[in-house]
Amino acid sequence: MSTVGHEERSHALLSASSSHRWLHCTPSARVEETLPDTTSRSAVEGTLAHEIGELKLRKYFIEPMGPRSFNSRLKKLKEKKFNGELLYEDEMLRHTDTYLEYVQGIVHGFSSPPYIAIEKRINYSMYAPEGFGTGDCIIIGGNTLYIVDFKYGKGVEVSAVDNPQMKLYALGAFIEYSFLYPIENVHLAIVQPRLSNISEYQMSITDLLAWGESIKSVAQMAFNGEGSFVTGDHCKFCRAKAVCRARVDEHMALEEFKMMKPPLISIEEVGLILERARNLASWVKQLSDYALAECLKGNDVPGWKAVNGRGGREYTDIDAAFAHLEASGIDGAMLFERKPLTVAQLEKVLKPKQYKELLLESGHVKTIPGKPTLAPLSDNREAIKRISASDDFKSEEEPKNE
Repeated sequence: MSTVGHEERSHALLSASSSHRWLHCTPSARVEETLPDTTSRSAVEGTLAHEIGELKLRKYFIEPMGPRSFNSRLKKLKEKKFNGELLYEDEMLRHTDTYLEYVQGIVHGFSSPPYIAIEKRINYSMYAPEGFGTGDCIIIGGNTLYIVDFKYGKGVEVSAVDNPQMKLYALGAFIEYSFLYPIENVHLAIVQPRLSNISEYQMSITDLLAWGESIKSVAQMAFNGEGSFVTGDHCKFCRAKAVCRARVDEHMALEEFKMMKPPLISIEEVGLILERARNLASWVKQLSDYALAECLKGNDVPGWKAVNGRGGREYTDIDAAFAHLEASGIDGAMLFERKPLTVAQLEKVLKPKQYKELLLESGHVKTIPGKPTLAPLSDNREAIKRISASDDFKSEEEPKNE
């Protein structure tokens, strides 16, 4: 078992960001510690967006700086690369503005300047052994502690409601600042601008401290690598997700349904099978990615090999290619197509205020409900009232002879 202290780690074993995982599956933290931590482009992009957001917040609240100093520091961030390619995209400025504006809204709501900390290292080891993390933005005003977390990802919408990562940050902040400020309430907020998601949750400090006490024994088990492996939605970002034996057992357990005798399964069995199988496709994809990575390392995966997939074509120099075509008598108008931007694309081009005023408030954009889809009861969306199947699924009916 590792005895490396938090001073020597860049990330805590019981990190706040992975708390949803180790609070449900306590042995996972120690298992993940044995596996390599790979970095994806999207993760590095998120780090860059955080750095730009931090720079803006520091300029506005902590370190007043002139345009030259700010632009110089921003220019260095824009030059960061991943695998030789620039990471910066113009939309990062717009999305970090949303983050800045949210924080400004909180700060300007006070009659006197509140306390503000940006990218603050937080220690919550009183509740989780060697636990620490970095809070994006901490604000304390009156008797309220604000924890604001900026998330640049657009794959999954994250809720602040009962969010363990946010509550661990709040516990650490309370430990550090409670002797200076009469904190009675906690306001947790997640700003996820690429999904137009701003999620907020409030709780009393009494409830927060009670939650902290309730997880102490669970956190100790996780730190010790004890307990049972438990599968669930928390597996999605686990490093062991592809080769975890508990997930293998879960998905292979579908075999038992072969033994069911009635020719038609019951509605109860439908629900049970769907619950067991809903993560099966993603698990198979993760397992396939793992096997491919092993093959590319030169390792043998019995029955499988790595091959080149279907290739594509691209211009060696699109400008030179089109110039050659036009010089050969091809009408330049044939080389391009004009089509309108989608609402999502136009939202990226316009500033948030412009999009709201010119399209939303003017009634030129409307929201169309999506097609009914099945979701687990844990999903936050409201259930659809009973409707006639014939009204919503006409497109799936067999054609009728007229």
